[in-house]
Amino acid sequence: MEMTVAQDVFDLAQVFRISRGARTEAQVLTVRVSEGGAVGWGECVPYARYGETLALVAGEIEGLGPVDRVSLQEALPAGAARNAVDCALWDLQAKQAGRRVWQLAGLARPGPEVTAYTLSLDTPAKMRAQAATNGYRPLLKTKLGGGEEDVARIEAVRAGAPDARIIVDANEGWTADLYKALAPVLLRLGVEMVEQPLPAGQDDALLELERVLPVCADESCHDRASLAGLKGRYDLVNIKLDKTGGLTEALALRDAAVAEGFGIMVGCMVGSSLAMAPAVLVAQGAAVVDLDGPLLLAEDRDVALVYDGAGVHPPEAALWG
Repeated sequence: MEMTVAQDVFDLAQVFRISRGARTEAQVLTVRVSEGGAVGWGECVPYARYGETLALVAGEIEGLGPVDRVSLQEALPAGAARNAVDCALWDLQAKQAGRRVWQLAGLARPGPEVTAYTLSLDTPAKMRAQAATNGYRPLLKTKLGGGEEDVARIEAVRAGAPDARIIVDANEGWTADLYKALAPVLLRLGVEMVEQPLPAGQDDALLELERVLPVCADESCHDRASLAGLKGRYDLVNIKLDKTGGLTEALALRDAAVAEGFGIMVGCMVGSSLAMAPAVLVAQGAAVVDLDGPLLLAEDRDVALVYDGAGVHPPEAALWG
């Protein structure tokens, strides 16, 4: 088996801002594994929040010896490097078998899932304009910055998109007191849940809160080992393949989280259709799906996922799986 890794850059349609900063492009790593004339591929998005860089993750991948999907789980920790390799190995196996990944994984045939569309963090006026432009979408996700202006932002988004469902992402920017102050207001404005309001590692404060607005773990949830520390603190978990280290662990995490009583959200980093493709399989039946990465890009893979009124559709074999 031969494995290669390359860096690809996709321009964004507009500047994308969260509480930690802004970006104008998506920088990803593309892994290809080839064997016996078949080639499988996968994509990852190294994330600085977890100490990942393009160079470090590429080095992890290049340092791998011969692996299959089982041995890979021990060879690399959960994270971006393992994700790209794991998804590439799934794709390779499907092509060698002449079957689809969902069949190999014992899953039901996937269908389209309604996905959130993310509004970049900005001033209330500009966020209202973003919401108005995208008000036809059924579900909007609003990035928040942490502070009293977050109320004005949500009021502006609701005014711009009166018929859309709304979820919010605080990106670890709140305190427990701010949650107490904002939650009732956001509920009044029709917000359905908040992602990661408090910094990861400060989850104990959630035990003492009346969580009137459901709380979803993002930075606090990586793989199945995370679940024990989330009980009683979170209502949902956000499964991202770049955190779980690939489709293999993502499917296992989903099943374990459901068994523990958590609601399921399936999210993404800002990447191309190749990164979203395996996540669509995990997203089947999830309470919240947030696989809008390609919708934020000015350009995508040559074969891209289909997005329409029914949501994000499962990938064609020409893309992945």
